[in-house]
Amino acid sequence: MSAKNRDEHNRWRNITVGFRVSPEENEQINTAVALSGLPKQEYCYRKCMNRDIVVQGNPRVYKALKTQLALVLEELKRIEAGGNIRDELLDNIELITITLNGMKEEGICG
Repeated sequence: MSAKNRDEHNRWRNITVGFRVSPEENEQINTAVALSGLPKQEYCYRKCMNRDIVVQGNPRVYKALKTQLALVLEELKRIEAGGNIRDELLDNIELITITLNGMKEEGICG
């Protein structure tokens, strides 16, 4: 049996759970997953079970932060040119801030 199919208590994970989301919701989920550094399955499992998402700083997380900050900058430039602020942008800024603050507290950055 694969270790990937077992949880932290060595229980076999053999049930599949799926749900539908909009393209915008999918983008938000993918952003949160990238910033967490976790596999999507583990991220969704922890969120559904109301468990903490602990970000471990690594090159993948740093790259995701850099990418998301570049996207935020593009959106801010668009807003400056007269566009409206989207809720997704505010959610992403909040998630980036939480991630960076957590990494700072752990002494990983800054």
